[in-house]
Amino acid sequence: MPTTRLVEWNADDQTFEGLLALPDGDAKGAVLICHAWGGRHAHEEEFAAKLAGLGYIAMAGDVYGKGVRGNSNEENQALMNPLASDRPRLLVRLQAALDALASQPEVDAERVAAAGFCFGGLSVLDLARANAAVQGVAAFHAIVAGNGEGGDPIKPKVIAFQGFDDPMAGPEDLKNFGMEMTERQADWQLHSYGSVSHAFTNAHANQPENGLIFDATARDRSYQAFENFLSELFG
Repeated sequence: MPTTRLVEWNADDQTFEGLLALPDGDAKGAVLICHAWGGRHAHEEEFAAKLAGLGYIAMAGDVYGKGVRGNSNEENQALMNPLASDRPRLLVRLQAALDALASQPEVDAERVAAAGFCFGGLSVLDLARANAAVQGVAAFHAIVAGNGEGGDPIKPKVIAFQGFDDPMAGPEDLKNFGMEMTERQADWQLHSYGSVSHAFTNAHANQPENGLIFDATARDRSYQAFENFLSELFG
């Protein structure tokens, strides 16, 4: 198991807390992991541990506040909606989490990426849209809808892993995402998995009526592609 510690930071009149996972030996780079709609849960923390095992520093971040978690669809929705509908405020919190990771003594601030799941996928795409100080971002079964703003060319490399049957990001949404990335001159990739729905990386996802369905094959394919992406970013 990797060495871990909790990291706290303040922003937007709140205290936030992330779980930092450290590899043995020198790190290849660092990754901020942005959580799904329920807040920082085991899925993000396990992913941080996985990345540490691959030689990366990883922090499962937080945009809800220290100790704030949702434990039902209704609670999760109530936590996510205010930030999903106020993208500038979300970006303030994301930037604070990114700064907290970059300020850790083990981290080279020039070698940082971000990855996120579901709502966290939206989050990392917004970091790219804002040209935050990351080399690249990876969105897993994300809400891919843009924030309604144009802007300068996107500098971070972008990769998205989506289920083609995801009810939260259908084929038209994916087309619009690709057009947005192209218009902003991003170096972008989209991996779309056939007969795969939302939350496919999460082994605990089992709500077919809501489109939340785990798919081990799609998870493994996306994780392998993400490892390749990190190798491309950091060498």
